[in-house]
Amino acid sequence: MKIQLSLLSLAAMAALFTAGCSSPETKSAGDPKAETTGGPSAGKKITVCLLPKKKGVPYFTSCSEGAEEAAKELGNVELIYDGPTSGDAADAVKLIDQWTAQGVDVIAVSPNDPAVLGPAMKRARDAGIKVITWDADSAVDTREFLVNQATAEEIGNSLVDSMAKDLGGDKAAGDVAIVTATLTAANQNEWIKYIKARLPKYPGLHLVATKPSNEDQKLAFSVTQDLTKAYPNLKGVFAISSVAFPGAAEAIKQGGMTGKVFVTGLSTPNDMRNYVNEGVVKSVILWNTKDLGYLTVYAARAAADGVLKADGTLKAGRLGEKKVVGDNVMLGGTITFTKDNIAQYNF
Repeated sequence: MKIQLSLLSLAAMAALFTAGCSSPETKSAGDPKAETTGGPSAGKKITVCLLPKKKGVPYFTSCSEGAEEAAKELGNVELIYDGPTSGDAADAVKLIDQWTAQGVDVIAVSPNDPAVLGPAMKRARDAGIKVITWDADSAVDTREFLVNQATAEEIGNSLVDSMAKDLGGDKAAGDVAIVTATLTAANQNEWIKYIKARLPKYPGLHLVATKPSNEDQKLAFSVTQDLTKAYPNLKGVFAISSVAFPGAAEAIKQGGMTGKVFVTGLSTPNDMRNYVNEGVVKSVILWNTKDLGYLTVYAARAAADGVLKADGTLKAGRLGEKKVVGDNVMLGGTITFTKDNIAQYNF
């Protein structure tokens, strides 16, 4: 009997010893929960706030649709899309501070005035929130990554080459002007820099003016009218915001200058389709805005998880693997919409 008890005791001790030294439960390689991402938010539901320059603009509405698609696809992202309907940078600052106080996980900002938004973005980062930019950039110490639709050089070159083509190619001649959004919009100032750098390729084209329209379509209309009156030899207008472009095109149409002054620029195909079909506009430059919003949410999720790395890659759902060049997550370049292909696009 004593022998039996001793054997039972030894067996129990051995079982306890084995249990104490065994490895923790591991998951099979096929179990998605087995994957480690290295960040404190990995696998948890996160809140991502998407801030446009101006809410209600079709360009940004299209971006938000792509962002919502990505959030639903991921299943662990709560997306908040909000922004100032006025386009006022001070109102954008209030939203950033509000989200910071709420302790959201990621704030993705399209800054219309980096100098004004920068301090609020820094406060968010100091509070432990991941801050990225999209569509437009800010100072590198205010954010971690930029989701970049295309390089500024590519956009500038595409605009000038399209304008030259619209005006007859290498022999294009005449005065051209730029209608931008605001003079403080960092991304548009970069595009303007590369427009100016590209223009010498076409020595017959002369840049005579750069005018702001303050993200106001009516102001873009009147500014373009003024330009046609001030410069009798005006042949082309670069309207480089999605709000300015339809305003400038309408000014040319109503002024009876279709075929005499051409407008090219950046806007959605839906906003510009009628102007293209009527011959007021020959070319529209942009990127897939839904894809830009979609990619931004995937980048936000990766930033929260701690797996978004400089000079790496990002797996972005239906977009596949995207390159990260430095701290820029690259969408992949511009699209030129013309009468031949604009009907194929719906955004």
